[in-house]
Amino acid sequence: MAKAASKTKKDNIEEVAQSQVNTTEEADEILQVSIEQKLKALYSLQQIDTQIDKIRIIRGELPLEVEDLEDEIAGLETRIEKYVLETEELNQAIEEKKNTMVDSQALIKKYEEQQMNVRNNREYDSITKELEYQNLEIQLCEKRIKEYNFKLDAIKQDIEKSQAFLDERKNDLDIKKSELTDIVAETEKDEKELLEKSQENQKVIEERLLTAYHRIRKNARNGLAVVQIERDACGGCFNKIPPQHQLDIRMHKKIIVCEYCGRILVDSGIVDEVNAE
Repeated sequence: MAKAASKTKKDNIEEVAQSQVNTTEEADEILQVSIEQKLKALYSLQQIDTQIDKIRIIRGELPLEVEDLEDEIAGLETRIEKYVLETEELNQAIEEKKNTMVDSQALIKKYEEQQMNVRNNREYDSITKELEYQNLEIQLCEKRIKEYNFKLDAIKQDIEKSQAFLDERKNDLDIKKSELTDIVAETEKDEKELLEKSQENQKVIEERLLTAYHRIRKNARNGLAVVQIERDACGGCFNKIPPQHQLDIRMHKKIIVCEYCGRILVDSGIVDEVNAE
């Protein structure tokens, strides 16, 4: 892993170094733009790209929040649908038990009439058992109906709670969608303006140097390819920069990268000039 990191840093250094060497035709064109101008353009480009990154991050979080809310709402709606289905099944079960009770009551009446006309003790005992069975059936149905009604009350409360929470989340979703619409409308305009500025800065940077910038930016933490020297250290990896390198950076005679992380280094003079523009 250390070898791979070292190779990446070496590639960055070599790629930036190679950007200073070009064909004769390109060299004539590059001479018209000083190293200082390129450094200013690179630092400006970095600041612009950082702003674009922030816009995209902000815009990128809201859609995820909206998506999470939509998933949560879908889950709540599914839960309520299951509650409703369970309610229907319980009501149906209650009706079945009531019908069973009606049937049992009809049988009890029938058996009671038969009991008045029995011819022997065996018939009497048999009818008596049937009467006991039907009475037990009625008692069991009454017990089941009470249980089902108890479940129905509990489900009703769950539906009310879930519905209230669902309404709350739907309101949150409407707010988030409104925020997203506003931010997208606002940031799209800002992003377009920043992209135009980015293109302007890229015009004064030759292709190889620009390619190196994009490569470093892609591999660097937080997308920082161009950093300022801060307290004699690289503003990206915070490793100390040798005094001779600091002097070379302040001279603006060549583009210098951090020997540890491969980022392009600029001094406070470049930063102040870019900020003053």
